[in-house]
Amino acid sequence: MKDKNIRILSTRPLDEALVNEAFEHQIIIDSISFIITQKIIDTDLSKEIKELASGSITAVFTSMNGAEAVIENLRGHNLQPVWKIYCLGFATMSLIKDYFVSAKISAQGRNAVELSQAIIHDNVKEVIFFCGDQRRDELPEQLKKSHIKVKEIVVYKTNEIPEKVDKEYDGILFFSPSAVKSFFSVNSISPDAVLFSIGNTTADAIKKSCKNSPIISDFPAKEKLVEQVIAYFDKTNKEND
Repeated sequence: MKDKNIRILSTRPLDEALVNEAFEHQIIIDSISFIITQKIIDTDLSKEIKELASGSITAVFTSMNGAEAVIENLRGHNLQPVWKIYCLGFATMSLIKDYFVSAKISAQGRNAVELSQAIIHDNVKEVIFFCGDQRRDELPEQLKKSHIKVKEIVVYKTNEIPEKVDKEYDGILFFSPSAVKSFFSVNSISPDAVLFSIGNTTADAIKKSCKNSPIISDFPAKEKLVEQVIAYFDKTNKEND
């Protein structure tokens, strides 16, 4: 008897609740990390973040990794800065809200272009961009074109950890361009594999790596991407019944 389960590979770990939710729809999700992020532990960086905490700055975060690295430094000094904050993605915003209780989240964007437009619209003159060593160019380039000063502070590093995948999956979830690059450096995929992307920049990386056209999440969050997977295969199964 043919296995009716849909088999999905996630290129980063997912919460158990999301895996269980998918399983209720006969979707089995395996997770393999294709990148690893490391917070930068540096005395000078810690001192710089401490000094910024005492001022009134406009901070920009485009990832949970950047937010977590800064929060760890602030927590170490027991500091609660009153910053004006712009962030990308629901998960990053939730993390920031939990720690920066006195700060103002001025805008949250679904992608870098949308976030940069919000910053430009608010007539911001200068931002501190807490980012990784492989950050994308879209946001700083858009801001600089509008004569907004961007100071980048690298607070984490991203390293690829390619792994050869022996199984054949019905779908693959991608959450960053780095993970796309790492995956395709040692793997190829079936023309029938359905690829799901957390956002447009990740989708662009997928398009450069293979001919399979990705399905892009309506919102940059793991929960939304899994919802999209469930909706896609539920619809496909009904059409095939």
